[in-house]
Amino acid sequence: MESRNTDIITQNKVILWIALATGLILLVPLVAMQFTDEVNWTVADFVVIAVLLFGTGLIFVLAARRVRKKEHRIAIGVVLAAALLWIWVELAVGLFTSWGS
Repeated sequence: MESRNTDIITQNKVILWIALATGLILLVPLVAMQFTDEVNWTVADFVVIAVLLFGTGLIFVLAARRVRKKEHRIAIGVVLAAALLWIWVELAVGLFTSWGS
């Protein structure tokens, strides 16, 4: 009898889910730009954040495929989420560096 692996991390369709989530997140500033002048993103902003979001998701999947313990997967996710948020904040406003200024 063939064993079916139901863990989403090990399935290749997870990459499509990452792409879909990236697109949905990017819809937030795109829609906001239609209603307010407070959000003013350029095409470069969308490309950078898309690469950052999709890349972080892909790195998580590739790392999580090598780790079997749920606790370690959670730790990897927390570290990657913190790194993503730190880079995003730095690019947006340059909180600790002058990347965003």
